[in-house]
Amino acid sequence: MHDNRFAVVAKAGDRIADLSTPRPVIDEDRLAANIGRVQSYMDQHGLNFRPHIKTHKIPALAVAQVAAGAKGINCQKVTEAEVFAEAGFEDILITFNILGPQKLERLAKLNERISALKVVADSEVTVDGLAAHFSGHKPLNVLVECDTGGSRCGVQTPAEAASLAKRIAAADGLTFGGIVTYPKPQSAAAVEAFIAETLEQLTSEGITCPIVSNGGTPSLFEAHLVKSATEHRAGTYIYNDRQMVRMGHCTEDDCAMHVLATVVSRPNADRAVIDAGSKALTSDLQGFSDYGLIVGYPEARISSLSEEHGVIDLSNCTGPRPQIGQKLFIIPNHTCVVSNLFDTMVFHRGGIVTRVEEVAARGLVW
Repeated sequence: MHDNRFAVVAKAGDRIADLSTPRPVIDEDRLAANIGRVQSYMDQHGLNFRPHIKTHKIPALAVAQVAAGAKGINCQKVTEAEVFAEAGFEDILITFNILGPQKLERLAKLNERISALKVVADSEVTVDGLAAHFSGHKPLNVLVECDTGGSRCGVQTPAEAASLAKRIAAADGLTFGGIVTYPKPQSAAAVEAFIAETLEQLTSEGITCPIVSNGGTPSLFEAHLVKSATEHRAGTYIYNDRQMVRMGHCTEDDCAMHVLATVVSRPNADRAVIDAGSKALTSDLQGFSDYGLIVGYPEARISSLSEEHGVIDLSNCTGPRPQIGQKLFIIPNHTCVVSNLFDTMVFHRGGIVTRVEEVAARGLVW
C-alpha cells in the first residue's frame, strides 16, 4: 500500500490559504519572537534555559533554541531523546522515571552515545533499577525529582530528597546530578522554600548539588523568584496556545501555531461543521468549555468534537458567520498534543509557506 503520510503537503512559496486541511501552520515571525523573548529573560536573570522539545518534536526548532542560547534540551521519553541524539544533541535531560529492561537497555546505549545525558528518579525502586543496569558501565547522571506542589511525580519532602540523593551518590554506575521539579504555576515561594531546605540537608550530608532545575511555561516569567534554581525548563512557550493566553503568559498575537480548518457543512443558521475533529485539535479542554479559539469569530464556540468533525455553535455570533468552504484559523487549547497528531508542520511568513518540517519524534511516547 502506498504511504501518503509524507507526501508533499506544501512547498515554499505556496499560500497557506490554499493548503488542504486540517493542517497546523506555524508563523515564523511569532516563533522567532517567542524564542528570543524567553531566552532574553533567562539571560537577564542569569538562569540556564533548557527547552522541552515535547511541544514541537522537531530537531530544527531545537537547533534554533540552542542557537539563541539555550543550554541543552529536555525530553520526556527515551525514544524522543534518541531522535534528538541522532540530530546531534549531546546535553539531554529526560524528565521521566525510567523502568523496565527494554527502556534501560536503550538508555544505556544512549548514555554511551552522548556526553551529557541526565535522567530523573523519585523512588528507591527507580534508583535501584538504574544502579543494577549501569553498574560497571559509563556512569549515568541522575537527578532527584521533587514534588514542590505540582502533585504529579516527585519525593514529598526535602528529607526524602536528601535520602534518595545519598542512595544515588553511593550507587555504582550512578552519579548524583541535582534536583528537578515541575511545580504548579505561580508558586515560587513554596518552590524556593522546598529547594532551599533540600540544599541545606544535602550540604549537611556533604553532597554537592550541581543542578537545580525548575520548570514550566506557566511559571516561566517568575523563574527569577526561585533564587536557588540554576536552570528553568519550558516547552509550550515556543508556540504558545489558548491556555497560555488565559494564564497571562502571552497574548493571542504571540500564538505561533494555528490549526487551519475548512467549514464543510452549515446544517442550520446556528451550526457549522469543520474538518478538524479530535484527530486534529485534540480533545484536551485545559479548563475551557470548548475546543479552541477561532480567530476572527470570538463568539463562536467549538462545542463538540468527534474524530473527524468539529461542531461550531454560532448562536452567540452577532456579525457575519463562516460559510461552507471558508478556511478558519484556530488557536488550539493545547499545542503540544497537536504536534503529536501530524507528521509534518507547515511554516509560513505572512501567509506564504517558508518550509515544511517532519515532526521527527511524533508518536514516540515510550
